[in-house]
Amino acid sequence: MAPPVSRRLFIKQTALVGATSMAVPTLLSAKSGIYNPEPTVIGHNGFQYRVVPGWGVLDAGKNPVNDCHEMVQDAKGRIILLTNETKNNILIYDKSGKLLETWGHSYPGGHGLTLGGEGNDQYLLICDTDRHQVIKTDLKGRELMKLDYPKETGKYDYPSQYKPTETAINPANGDIYVVDGYGLNYVTQYDKTGKIIRYWGGKGEGNDTFDCCHGIVVDRRVAANPTLLITDRRHNALKRFTLDGKYVSTIALPGSYICRPVIHGDNIYGAVFRSTSDAYPDSGYIQILDKNDRVISTPGGSAPIYQDNKLAEQRKDLKNSPFLHPHDVLVDEDDSVYVAQWASKKTYPIKLARVA
Repeated sequence: MAPPVSRRLFIKQTALVGATSMAVPTLLSAKSGIYNPEPTVIGHNGFQYRVVPGWGVLDAGKNPVNDCHEMVQDAKGRIILLTNETKNNILIYDKSGKLLETWGHSYPGGHGLTLGGEGNDQYLLICDTDRHQVIKTDLKGRELMKLDYPKETGKYDYPSQYKPTETAINPANGDIYVVDGYGLNYVTQYDKTGKIIRYWGGKGEGNDTFDCCHGIVVDRRVAANPTLLITDRRHNALKRFTLDGKYVSTIALPGSYICRPVIHGDNIYGAVFRSTSDAYPDSGYIQILDKNDRVISTPGGSAPIYQDNKLAEQRKDLKNSPFLHPHDVLVDEDDSVYVAQWASKKTYPIKLARVA
């Protein structure tokens, strides 16, 4: 049992937490649970960051969030956040964290957010796990197309079996890939008009199956040979496939329940919502991989160590982390990292400024 706390100290700590819990991400000591206001440096090997206090924090009475699921940045540099709070499903910020615009009241299961197109023709793909749909919208929220559950594949008997978590867009031809991470774990490929091309996957233990195919991205770092990176979250891995669904390889990430891979420059970034166990709450961190698919930095987590060319199991750094359940990352042109969190006390995104 913890030692008794004086009434004066209790009031002081309570007031501090109350004043800051909605204003800045909390750095909590695993031993004391007391808020540490100093912006501690996190990360490794030249990918180190400080928390930017108060970034993006709003009046929760006017612009609340529930789960902050994903973020993208448009051609104008605006940062677009998706939350499953239907008072304002979409919050649009500038880079300083100032709110520019809000819209959306009909995405109770708003989960996946992908940006497509170029310039003034950019659009969003929203995965809604409650509506069992992928919805294409313009950047003002006008719905342009809906992808319902893929009945044509013969794998789904009814809509509620389909709970899409993420999409990816092939910019070369507009093809759309949808992963059904909370449903039956299939990957469905569509052309840009919404016509099904093929599907693969399903739940299983094999190389070409998944247990929570939560995220997906088209990896174009090798321009002559673009591939798909797909999360296999409960297997603590990313899996690489050809654009037509053939298995290539697995990137093992022991201990890391990674959400979706994000490509920035030569690197892969990912939010890990929990570590060591799917049932271990408040244990997330960020993972950064190099062009050779090796983890080089784990902000908020243990330093990456390879033994016999295999990554040792990673876990949260209990003494030095601002995170509870990171769900997505966005990396801007300054290499700052924005982190949206799931089930994290309805807090706004965390901005990490790179310092090394």
